[in-house]
Amino acid sequence: MTAQIAEAPANSGVTSFDFTTLTARERYKLMIGTIIPRPIALVTTVDEDGRINAAPFSFFNCLSADPPILALGVENNPDMSFKDTGHNIRMTEVFTVNIVSVAIAEAMHTCAAKYPRGIDELKEAGLTAMPGVKVASPWIAEAPASFECRRHITLELGKSRQIIMGEIIYAHYREGAVDERLRVDPDAIDAIARLGGDTCSTIRDRFEMLTPKL
Repeated sequence: MTAQIAEAPANSGVTSFDFTTLTARERYKLMIGTIIPRPIALVTTVDEDGRINAAPFSFFNCLSADPPILALGVENNPDMSFKDTGHNIRMTEVFTVNIVSVAIAEAMHTCAAKYPRGIDELKEAGLTAMPGVKVASPWIAEAPASFECRRHITLELGKSRQIIMGEIIYAHYREGAVDERLRVDPDAIDAIARLGGDTCSTIRDRFEMLTPKL
């Protein structure tokens, strides 16, 4: 049976947009205000000289557990040159995703400032860089969880953006965040999420929904 798609009648209370006619900025505003909440990755990398960079990304999520793959949406500079994160991952093939908790939210925000290349954002934010176990990029001691990643594949989306997929090869968790059955305590992670504009949220208001059994 073919699904029937009905057009919304006039004055139906629905506002619609033809994305093919919108500017990139208009599409961006609609997407980030609608696809919510989005987890925030504070990504740490190093350049060819071992200098540390840290930058937050809310175009971020997990895609696969086998293999363990997560993805970052990394935007280029206005002149289409690579920003520090994209450049460093291209050169070193590794990066570390640090989950942002309420406790380090302001520090994450500090890392978002446009510092000159070579400035260590972690030092500026008062965060502690710990040496990676499997990769050159550090993990953040104050983060509730961190994933050391090896670049898996990079998708070039036009000139302005890359989707960088990384394979998780090592993980760090705050003590007490994971039990013996590998259940992660959301209170211990206490993650924040990005909404539209400058608005963020917490995960402290939760409810259970069991999968229906037919």
